[in-house]
Amino acid sequence: MTRFVHDEFAKDYLEELLKPYGEVKSSQKVSGEIKEIDVLFTPSAEQTSNLELLGLLGRFAEFPAILEPFRNAASSDEICDCLQKLLEVKALLRREAKANKTKLQESDIPKLWVLTPTASPTILSSFNVNQKSGWLPGIYFLGDALRTAIVAIHQLPQTSETLWLRILGRGSTQSQAILELSALPLNHPYKQATLELVYNLRENLRINQNLESDDRELIMRLEPLYQQDRERAKQEGQQDLILRLLNRRFGEIDAALIERIRGLSIEQLSLLAEALLDFSVVADLEAWLNQQAG
Repeated sequence: MTRFVHDEFAKDYLEELLKPYGEVKSSQKVSGEIKEIDVLFTPSAEQTSNLELLGLLGRFAEFPAILEPFRNAASSDEICDCLQKLLEVKALLRREAKANKTKLQESDIPKLWVLTPTASPTILSSFNVNQKSGWLPGIYFLGDALRTAIVAIHQLPQTSETLWLRILGRGSTQSQAILELSALPLNHPYKQATLELVYNLRENLRINQNLESDDRELIMRLEPLYQQDRERAKQEGQQDLILRLLNRRFGEIDAALIERIRGLSIEQLSLLAEALLDFSVVADLEAWLNQQAG
């Protein structure tokens, strides 16, 4: 049950990050014995300029991609299933090109990225993988004709470039990535949306009775972050309400005063909400703020 919860999180997470840059299809069915691709991504030529924000994941998304994230270490059979999906997609593209009397370009064939939290030397050697110059440790390529790489998330270096992939790891790898996520600036374009998905994962895990130790640890690590985020959202809501009331009473408020109001604690905001009922001029607000600062 918890594996399904993590699978759904991984699909939603990758879709949220990649949708600004192209077409994302999750649970995409392919022919033959019914199989589903977790995430099939087709980049948009107009939207690739900001892919560097996603670091290594953005590099994967420069070209059509099949992303297959695993909660547990991918087995040999599971990796072979992923390869089968890729080959079926390639065969479909070839048939379409033939029907349209066009030539299938190599760049139009997706590359397969198998995202596994860990990968043993035995598994890696069984696919005769190799590491390529210019790529980070933890990325293992199969033969060029197979257009496939196994990404061992636990081996990726702890840098901002790998953050968005390490969130899909498990145990200490995932926990560290979440801490780094929470430390990003508030205006980072992917921070809040990703945190909300992580908090949803937390809630979905909490309703399960038989949690693995990794999941229990994840819930515990997320609890203070969740509470801090909710407190911050409550504080920002109070700030916005008070600023609207002040603007309605006194017109546009000076930017310096707005900045001082933004710096108030939740308790001070509650006091200000009561005090502003007695303000008649902006000078009253300034005097109140000065009193709080003193």
